[in-house]
Amino acid sequence: MPEQTNEVEIPKKVMLGFYSGLLALGLIIYIAWGLLYGSWNIFERTNLGMYAVTTMLCGFGITGILLYHLKEKSQ
Repeated sequence: MPEQTNEVEIPKKVMLGFYSGLLALGLIIYIAWGLLYGSWNIFERTNLGMYAVTTMLCGFGITGILLYHLKEKSQ
């Protein structure tokens, strides 16, 4: 017999705010790094770590926002 679990549903506005924050943080990091170090070249070897972090933050932010909008339209 499966165990009974109580799931707590997080409000949609909170999750959209979180994913929007991830996207904004990724863009802020990208712009701040470019302004501070004058390096906008994505393919320069010394900047790969910073661009990896930016890509992950923006990617998770965009994916989360899109998934919550698709979920909203299907219901």
